[in-house]
Amino acid sequence: MAERMVGKQAPRFTMEAVLADKSFGKVNLEEIMEQDKWTVLFFYPMDFTFVCPTEITAMSDRYDEFEDLDAEVIGVSTDTIHTHLAWINTAREDNGLGELKYPLAADTNHVVAREYGVLIEEEGVALRGLFIINPEGELQYQTVFHNNIGRDVDETLRVLQALQTGGLCPANWRPGQKTL
Repeated sequence: MAERMVGKQAPRFTMEAVLADKSFGKVNLEEIMEQDKWTVLFFYPMDFTFVCPTEITAMSDRYDEFEDLDAEVIGVSTDTIHTHLAWINTAREDNGLGELKYPLAADTNHVVAREYGVLIEEEGVALRGLFIINPEGELQYQTVFHNNIGRDVDETLRVLQALQTGGLCPANWRPGQKTL
């Protein structure tokens, strides 16, 4: 039986990553928390696929909006940092990513995907999971779905803004509207 994660402390992680400047480094949840920032952590199945670049580039194109909300975005797959860099160095018109404004992390040992409950064990790849973690490390939101459907960046931003109100947000709430 799966264990509930929302409302509990998010599994901590440190992963190798390709940073926005294309250098190799690490991403660490504790460090983001120490900066008093929110974390938008999303998993995708594999580099050099078809749906993945549409959502990865869409998140990057809207990164400034996440930054304005004091949120760090991290994309994760089970591919290596070297594969990530090759994909980033491939132009968008050639099914690559081009420039990204946030890091892509490498969960090559599958530990983080497993801890977040998105690993397809028999394939060694992650489902499309999206997790929003507050600055105190509490998992506030999660959604996991089939790998053939890309995420909606507008909805991710809406949910982040709703969580940041600290209030009760009714169905179809939009930023600027009253909470309950």
